[in-house]
Amino acid sequence: MSDISDGPSGAARRAQNNESKKTFFKKLFTSKEPSKTEAEEQSNKDDLTKLASFTSDSIQGQVGIGKLKVEDVAIPRAEIVSVQFDMALDNLIDVFRESGLTRLPVFEGTLDTPIGMVHLKDLALKHGFSKTSITLDLRSMVRPVLFAPPSMPILVLLQKMQSERIHMALVVDEYGGVDGLATLEDLIETMIGEIEDEHDLEEDALWINERPGVILAQAKAPLIEFQDFIGQLLVDIDEDDEIDTLGGLVSQLCGHVPVRGEVIIHPSGVEFEVLDADLRRIKRLRVSLPNDNV
Repeated sequence: MSDISDGPSGAARRAQNNESKKTFFKKLFTSKEPSKTEAEEQSNKDDLTKLASFTSDSIQGQVGIGKLKVEDVAIPRAEIVSVQFDMALDNLIDVFRESGLTRLPVFEGTLDTPIGMVHLKDLALKHGFSKTSITLDLRSMVRPVLFAPPSMPILVLLQKMQSERIHMALVVDEYGGVDGLATLEDLIETMIGEIEDEHDLEEDALWINERPGVILAQAKAPLIEFQDFIGQLLVDIDEDDEIDTLGGLVSQLCGHVPVRGEVIIHPSGVEFEVLDADLRRIKRLRVSLPNDNV
C-alpha cells in the first residue's frame, strides 16, 4: 500500500513522533536494569508503563501482530547461551565476551533446571573482570526470569514483563523442559523493527574492525574486496566466479544456511561466527583472523 501525504503538518507530526520514539527507547535500553534506589526503581517502572502504552497504540494497524505467539519470536533451545551456577570466574567472563550478551540464563545440572539469570553489570560490580580461576556460586547474584508456554501471545508476555519488571523469559513445554528464550528486546523488535546497538554495522558499511584481528562484516560483502582487505585468499581461483559474497562462502563451507551462534572454520584458520541469520540467509558475521594475519 502506498503512503498518502497529509501535508507539512502531518510530516511535522510524524517527525515529532519518530523523535519521541527514539528518545524513549534510548532511555529504556540504557536504564532498564532492576535498580538499587527507590528513584531508579520508579523510573524503570515508569519506562515499562510507557512502553506498554506505546506498543498498544503503535501496533493497532499491524495485521496479525496480536496473533503472534511466544514460540514465533523466541530463540530456540539450541541457540541459548547459558552458564552453570558453579563455574570459574575467568570462564564466565569469556562466555560474556564471546557471546556479546549482557544477560545469561543460569542452570543447575541441565538447562531444564534453570535458577535465574546473571547480569554482566552485577558480575562487574561484585568481582570486576580480573581473570582468575576462582569458582563462583552464581546463586548469590542471580535475578529471576519469567516462564512462558510457547502458545502465550507475545502481548501477554509483554504485559507480564511490564508488571514484574523482568526482561527475560524462558519458554517451557508442558513437561517443564526449556524450549527457548525470549527477551524484552525480542518482543519490541518483532513489533517495531530491529533495534540497533553499538555493535551493529552502519547501513552502508560492509565491515568494520571490532578489535585487532576481529572484523564485523555484513554477509553481503563482496568476497573479492574482503579478501583484498584482509590480505588472505579464501577461495581457489577456479571457484572465484561461483561465490560472490562472504555469506555465500560461509554457506558453502558448512553445506547449509547456518544458524546464529554457529562457528565455521575456514581451512586457512579464519573463523566465521554467525551473528545474525534467518532461515534463508546469513546477515552478519564476526570474522576472526589467525594470529599471523593480525
